[in-house]
Amino acid sequence: MDFKDFLQDLSSLEVISKDNQKIAIKLKDVPLQYANALRRVCLNGVPVFAIDTVDIIENTSVLPDEGLAHRLGLIPLKTDLARFNEPSKCECQSESGCSNCKVMLVLDSGDSDVTRSVLSNELSSEDDSVKPTSDKIPIVQLAPGQRIKVECYARLGRGTEHAKWNAATISTLTETEKGDERVLTVESTGALNPEQIIISGVNEVGNRLGEFKEMISQIEE
Repeated sequence: MDFKDFLQDLSSLEVISKDNQKIAIKLKDVPLQYANALRRVCLNGVPVFAIDTVDIIENTSVLPDEGLAHRLGLIPLKTDLARFNEPSKCECQSESGCSNCKVMLVLDSGDSDVTRSVLSNELSSEDDSVKPTSDKIPIVQLAPGQRIKVECYARLGRGTEHAKWNAATISTLTETEKGDERVLTVESTGALNPEQIIISGVNEVGNRLGEFKEMISQIEE
């Protein structure tokens, strides 16, 4: 079976197990090179949202500005691939982005008289479909009188650029007792559900193979 046949036969994939975070599917008669390409793309080739730039308006915490920006960038964000474009593919073609390729999130901890932890639930997004996958991710601990106030801008990206854009935490390929069968296991970061990662991964590998074949045909001509 070549990958074109695999694409057409996607509905026949056997799901061994799945839940909200992880899925395991059986790949039958799929050559190893295609199966491994799918594994890699599911890990870091499917676009998801992550905070890319942070404007620090106020930061009197013990965490320096670059540390705070780094922590914010690593918070997984729920992603809607149907609504948003990757910046390089967006019609706006603007460095500042637009509502179709960039989302702003803001956080203002306010003043506090007690020591407390600032959590991801305090990040307010201008688009409810792009928000932290969990409300309980710690960002920074503030002492009395300390405060952080930031404006963050999230965009779609891929893990090949930075690990914060990885769609999956794990993506493994294991052999079965049958030589023509392998099991692909994918665990999502929460940005996408596991089925979306598999389907997007299949489409991405198919697109890359198509582009590669077109390059080869041009060289041969």
